[in-house]
Amino acid sequence: MNMLYLLLALIAGAGGAFQAAINSRLASGLGEQPIIAALISFGSGTLILALIALCYADWSNVGAQLGQQPWWRWLGGAIGAVFVFTTILLAPRLGVSNTIFVIILGQLIASMCIDAFGLAQMPVRPVHWWKFVGLGLMLLGLAVFMFGDRLLASFRT
Repeated sequence: MNMLYLLLALIAGAGGAFQAAINSRLASGLGEQPIIAALISFGSGTLILALIALCYADWSNVGAQLGQQPWWRWLGGAIGAVFVFTTILLAPRLGVSNTIFVIILGQLIASMCIDAFGLAQMPVRPVHWWKFVGLGLMLLGLAVFMFGDRLLASFRT
């Protein structure tokens, strides 16, 4: 496995945590309006991607191929918008670390299903027993991570 790819994924994960924190503070500064903060976040991201795409994308066949895509391939943006809105909504309520931990757990469960069944036309990859053990350890870790103070207090009394 290419270490550069792993490092890039790690940086993207850190960026996701900072994005949740920054966007939730933006929502707070705009009168507790997470939907407006999500709109601004997506708007600025769209502008940056548009500038990069204008400079680097191969636009020669995009117009012809754009209308030939199945309907479900257009859901990525909507899912992304819900994702960003959800992090903005939950980060100040659950805390950034708890929010991201639960999101990662949801991503792992969904990604195992995508791999196992080849959903969204992705290649089928076997899901071995050790992935379920790892997922179980993450669930245990989530319980300790989120409720460790209560568990510790219950042992002290």
